[in-house]
Amino acid sequence: MNQIKLSALGLKDVFRDIGILVKFKLSLMVVFSSVASYLIFAKGDFQWTVFSLLFVGGLFVTFAANALNQGLERDYDKLMERTANRPIADGRMSLSMGVLISGIFCTLGVIALAAISTAAAALGMFSFVLYAFVYTPLKRYSTLAVPVGAIPGALPTLIAGVAAQNGFTIEALCLFGIQYLWQFPHFWAIAWLGHKDYMAAGFKLVKENAGKPDPSYGLYSAVYSLVSIVFLLPGLIHGSIHLVILGLLVLTMIVYAWFGYRLYMNNDRNHARALMFCSIFYLPIVLILFIINNIVI
Repeated sequence: MNQIKLSALGLKDVFRDIGILVKFKLSLMVVFSSVASYLIFAKGDFQWTVFSLLFVGGLFVTFAANALNQGLERDYDKLMERTANRPIADGRMSLSMGVLISGIFCTLGVIALAAISTAAAALGMFSFVLYAFVYTPLKRYSTLAVPVGAIPGALPTLIAGVAAQNGFTIEALCLFGIQYLWQFPHFWAIAWLGHKDYMAAGFKLVKENAGKPDPSYGLYSAVYSLVSIVFLLPGLIHGSIHLVILGLLVLTMIVYAWFGYRLYMNNDRNHARALMFCSIFYLPIVLILFIINNIVI
């Protein structure tokens, strides 16, 4: 009986480590943007099969990218307090096991997306390669890693658009643009809070000024948030966005910009944390407003 209990505890630890390896909670947030986008684009042509394949495919490809990222960054994760306990960095899981898990998830994810369309599978694979093999190593050399990393972060919306509309549309590209720009304030806030860790690991994600991240990133956050409003114009021109929903979307983007501006003015941890929390709520609110728009338009 004791051996059974010990085995159960060991299995629980393995699943916990796999959850940490694939960043389970963060991956769910990424996939939420994909399935929410599908609801926005599918409208009256919703298909449960496509929805399920999109969910599984997107989740598994995201799992794979996160797992491989931790394998590639294992030596740097050891240097940062918030990542030192990751399974590969801590030695609880071998690199080969992490790569194997990544490969299995990537294969299953791409197969699921391929069952939707070749384009969806190609975008999923492109997202995986860009995140793991371009963004991950670039983090140690240039701040360009941020705009590069934002591409795979926004691709779930485009994959959903392809799945729902059988091709690339202005509607899908606009939502891709909104999610792409959303990531800059989100990431810069996180980078501000983890600046010491990132510097200790040699990551060059943000420029430093007097021992702190350059305050300009708060201003950039505000500007990028306001630029997002431009992607609402096609919907306004074609009458596909209800005026009330349009007003709420613009207000949400202005509020997001305000939090970025406050970080620029104060450049401290409290305002970086406030921007980070605002970014967490911002994207779901925008996506839900678009879903409601389908009901009221």
